[in-house]
Amino acid sequence: MRSPVRSGVRRGSFQFSHWSFMFAQIAIWSFAVLVVTGAVLMLFYEPGMARVRYDGPYGPLRGLWVSEAFDSTMRLSLEVRGGLLVRQAHHWAALVFVAAVALQLLRMFLTGAFRRPRTGQWLIWVTLLALGMAAGETGNALPDDGLSGGSLWLIVSVVQSIPLVGTWVAGLLFGAGFPGDQIIPVMYGGHLGVSVVMVGLLVWRELLVRRRGHSRFVASLPVRRGARPMMAAATAGMLIILGYGVQIAPVWLYGPASPTQISAGSVPDWYMGFLDGALRIMPAWELTLGGYTLSLAVLVPTLVVPGVFFTVLAAYPVAERFVLARRGRRDGLGRPKSASRMARERAVGDVLDRPRDTPVKTGLAVAGITFYGLLWAAAANDQLAHQFHLSLEAVTIFFRCAVVAGPVVAFVVTRWICLGLRQAEDHGVESGVIVRSPDGGFHERPMPERPAQEAIGAGRHS
Repeated sequence: MRSPVRSGVRRGSFQFSHWSFMFAQIAIWSFAVLVVTGAVLMLFYEPGMARVRYDGPYGPLRGLWVSEAFDSTMRLSLEVRGGLLVRQAHHWAALVFVAAVALQLLRMFLTGAFRRPRTGQWLIWVTLLALGMAAGETGNALPDDGLSGGSLWLIVSVVQSIPLVGTWVAGLLFGAGFPGDQIIPVMYGGHLGVSVVMVGLLVWRELLVRRRGHSRFVASLPVRRGARPMMAAATAGMLIILGYGVQIAPVWLYGPASPTQISAGSVPDWYMGFLDGALRIMPAWELTLGGYTLSLAVLVPTLVVPGVFFTVLAAYPVAERFVLARRGRRDGLGRPKSASRMARERAVGDVLDRPRDTPVKTGLAVAGITFYGLLWAAAANDQLAHQFHLSLEAVTIFFRCAVVAGPVVAFVVTRWICLGLRQAEDHGVESGVIVRSPDGGFHERPMPERPAQEAIGAGRHS
């Protein structure tokens, strides 16, 4: 007979019973806004680098030679009715999408939602984070304005730092020289290709959710029906408000891209800030091997650090499963567990962890956030030095030390806090069973936390 709780989870697969479950919905609906606004932008955007004379309504740029991409972006922004709203809503949706995916991954990591049978969903979200960042960077280059021109300089520097094939890849992207006459069409094609892959991944994720159902906390509330339409309306409405009232990417102020110029105060989108910070604090190291010089100052912060980060994210479920499998064969007294007990423990796949119950995993998450936050703050080392009247070298040295020591301190402190919270709950959870003590008093007999979770999980799978 089918368990009513289990069937309820399946029927409620598109609803949520905890506030942290909304991040996935925000990501999905912000991506829907991206698709709709992107389709509208395609009708007016021209991904070409041929030179034309700008004769639009913006006086300061009238008469300048610009690319077709920049000219169409200006026309879309200032001459097409509602074009600026669509452009800005599209940009804001991209920023919100990456933020929602990052928060969804953090939620899954802290609660253990990446474990079987949902490891596939974890890998999908990790891939979406990488593809979202790639789509954002390729999209930022399309207006061919002064800000995107600076991004192209960074891209060509990163590509050329790749050993052996860097120069060849740069030639494929830019042609004979920089910036060449093909990079905007290449970025446009890459932008569309990445978007199609992301659509496929989100559809795959929806199918997995339908098949596996949602995970939940032990003490979660009943599912809230109709939550998905509300999240769709709220997400789309907020993005429209941002697109209407908060200016972003004013290309008319940046002007057309030029190989020898960059806009003052140029900063990357928030999710690429850690790369900028890593570039700023990385020592100017070089390594010569076999007559080839490797620029570690560019290679390590832009390729090695992100590569290690995404590899660790993708491999963590397998690594944790391997470690727990070795530890899980014996109980706390060192005795071998029976096959039935191990199967019962593995069956609790829908119950999520509380962060305090897994202090090591929670400490690793906070250490990673600290590492990212320090790199992100290092992207403003010049502004920090100016505002606090410090030398730029002193601020840079501080961040070099902080990115090494900060995550370690964050891990130790977080683990200590989690252990303290667990010790404060050693009395267990409420059981409703009242017993009388030998001295005549009455008190409730608590139920241990872990057995309560296992009992709930076993009942749900009965």
